[in-house]
Amino acid sequence: MALIVQKFGGTSVADVDRIKRVARRALATQRSGNDVVVVVSAMAGETNRLLKLAAQVAERPDERELDVVASTGEQVSIGLTALAIQALGGKARSFTGPQVGILTDSAFSKARIRSIDREPLDASLRRGEVAVVAGFQGEDEDGNITTLGRGGSDTTAVAVAAAIGADACEIYTDVEGVYTTDPAIVPAARKLDRISYEEMLELAGAGAKVLQIRSVEFAMKYGVPLWVRSSFTDAPGTLCCEEVPDMEHVVVSGIAFDRNEAKLSLRGVADVPGVAARLFKPLADANIVVDLIVQNVGHGGKANVTFTVPKSDLPKALDIVRRCAAELGADVETDDRIAKVSLVGVGMRNHAGVAARAFEVLGSAGINIQMISTSEIKLSVVVAEAAMEPAIRALHAAFGLDAPPGR
Repeated sequence: MALIVQKFGGTSVADVDRIKRVARRALATQRSGNDVVVVVSAMAGETNRLLKLAAQVAERPDERELDVVASTGEQVSIGLTALAIQALGGKARSFTGPQVGILTDSAFSKARIRSIDREPLDASLRRGEVAVVAGFQGEDEDGNITTLGRGGSDTTAVAVAAAIGADACEIYTDVEGVYTTDPAIVPAARKLDRISYEEMLELAGAGAKVLQIRSVEFAMKYGVPLWVRSSFTDAPGTLCCEEVPDMEHVVVSGIAFDRNEAKLSLRGVADVPGVAARLFKPLADANIVVDLIVQNVGHGGKANVTFTVPKSDLPKALDIVRRCAAELGADVETDDRIAKVSLVGVGMRNHAGVAARAFEVLGSAGINIQMISTSEIKLSVVVAEAAMEPAIRALHAAFGLDAPPGR
């Protein structure tokens, strides 16, 4: 007997027929001799609908009340899923985040899990029930409902799996696993049988949307085997797990991309100590996440500083940067028509020449590189947005990621 956590996203519970399919899959897993905990998201589009309602009521909704509203979508899903399991002859009980003891901090709309009380789930499993848990939500020490941010149901599922010592956590979505890149851009993209936690973290951080980054962090920290599978087929999916030696033979495992990038540049900054802090501290205080940073010294002891931020944060970041530029006597330039392309692979640690090969490929394709960033297992470049897809296709083929013809 195994203890399995199965998580189903919004597309998997989008309507009654799909909820019934989820119920059948959960029951089939249980009847194969396993204990099963199901974590579900709100029905597809429901969270957006609820947030839109809140915005119609209040121009700037209070975040505590916004979490009260947003969390109700999952409550509908767990009730319907439990009813569907019962209608098929199974035993099921639904649990909201507070009912299952998911304790978080008080950062409304982006709360972090502090602890989970496993006893309610253990008791449910002892009764032979499928425990159906609401993703995305918990409560703080004052009993306020909190939400974990977009993609938070993945985090709930992996955190629950870690808390109850599950043998596996299965993330069911509308794709059959983790691919070498988006098949919509590269039809020859291959589904990976296995990927390391570290690679998945880098891919998620670089823009891949398959798994929420915090869920991968939980899985890596607690050693939870994490499967990505399709809700609509019986394909085996992709296992996200600890790195094993044969993974190093593959230099690049996947290519991620992010269109949600904007670039800001300060030209003519004095090249003296403390200047970078004067620029980046106000951005940090405004909760603006800075991604790539490049600084180079120009003529006359003046430096140029270029960095990227999420496109949605560009207006706020630009206000801050303009104030800093006025104090520093610098000019400001922006560009929101860029994209980041990232090559990821644990094999990069032991293979020289990955960057050189990538630059050669992009140069041959006539693609200009605007910024470069590297880590031990990742190479990221910023290119013009219009060049993103050609860059991905060229790199995907050059590093041997294309599936063989006929597959």
